[in-house]
Amino acid sequence: MPDQTTTPSAPAAPTGYLRLFQVREFRAVFAAHALSLLGLVVAEIALSVLVYDQTGSPLLSALAFALGFLPYLIGGTLLASLADRHPARRVLVLCDLVCAACVAPMAVPGTGIAVLLALRCGLAVVAPVFQGTRMATLADILGDGDLFVLGRSLLRIVSQSALLTGFGLGGVLLTATSPRHALLITVGTFLGSAALLRFGTRRRPARTRAGGALVADSLRGARQVLAHRRVRVLLLLFWIPPLFAVVPEALAAPYAAGLGAGSAGLGLLMCALPVGTIAGELFAGARLRPATRERIALPLVCVTLLPYAGYALRPGLAVSLLLLVLSGAGAAYTLGLDQWLVRDVPGELRGRAMTLLTAGLMTFQGVGMALAGVAAEFAGVTVTVAGAGLLGTAVCAVLAGEARRTRHAAPATERRDRADRHMTGG
Repeated sequence: MPDQTTTPSAPAAPTGYLRLFQVREFRAVFAAHALSLLGLVVAEIALSVLVYDQTGSPLLSALAFALGFLPYLIGGTLLASLADRHPARRVLVLCDLVCAACVAPMAVPGTGIAVLLALRCGLAVVAPVFQGTRMATLADILGDGDLFVLGRSLLRIVSQSALLTGFGLGGVLLTATSPRHALLITVGTFLGSAALLRFGTRRRPARTRAGGALVADSLRGARQVLAHRRVRVLLLLFWIPPLFAVVPEALAAPYAAGLGAGSAGLGLLMCALPVGTIAGELFAGARLRPATRERIALPLVCVTLLPYAGYALRPGLAVSLLLLVLSGAGAAYTLGLDQWLVRDVPGELRGRAMTLLTAGLMTFQGVGMALAGVAAEFAGVTVTVAGAGLLGTAVCAVLAGEARRTRHAAPATERRDRADRHMTGG
């Protein structure tokens, strides 16, 4: 009688985002990211409530929230060289400890408003250094191929998800405890993140041995990053679309009021763009091959803002939500840009470039929100959103054309450099 036994097939290898969690160091980075993000969300809500309770001023309460954006440019330009001139693990752990040290005094009864706002600025100054260093560290942990792109995408998805759930959870937390006690929880999340990074990742040497004053070295590094035509174009492709993309978010309250949609409609309008972004990134990361993601990056960046033009027709709530979801889904172009950026940035400048990317991203979004408010005062909400869609699409098309022209510029430069060194005996 023939043998009917069969050899069990080996379990299928994880695909898509699941591959990331096979890398031990990434698991630590991911958990630390979730903890520090939770801490920031709770700190923003608790601090805003605390300031309002002490002053009764909506302006100061809003200022406490807005200060999370303004100092990004300072930290991202004046402190950027920290990401390359010191071991990355040391920088990440130190940033978490500094954040914990900034939040701890906020929880002390009697801390003045000026001190609270100054400490909030301290958190925002440190943030781009931390995020840029972590981004560069991902390339060390995951390599500069598809795993890096998926790792970046997954961290962005977690951040977008925090926009949907974090503030709601923070509000629930404040019903159970006081703002100062909530701030103590934030201290714990930063310390937990520091521990995960310290013991969950391995030490790697600094990328550069640059000396001199920190600020001067950071500014010099920023000039070096921006001197690369290809890198400069890629950074603008990361920065410019969000400049226009935040316009509906900035004007969601008056738009919802104009529709008569109430607070429920406002909540839906605020959620639609992140929902689209999450859906687009998940699909592109899990279903598309790396070559496909790179191939569609430039076409996507050219159309991601186009749905905003539909606001010119003064749509109702349902159509407005659909337009926002479609626009958010177009943000999947960032997966292709991630691959190009990590490939084209010189290794010794990677940390500074990623820090500069983070600082510019937050700064451009803040500028976009401010400009949206000014434009809406004169042109109205629907015209402003539609105009942002059309103007943004035109600018993105120009940048996409420049990115296509510079696609092979970096390798050609490297070949010339190698030839020069060979001729000079270098």
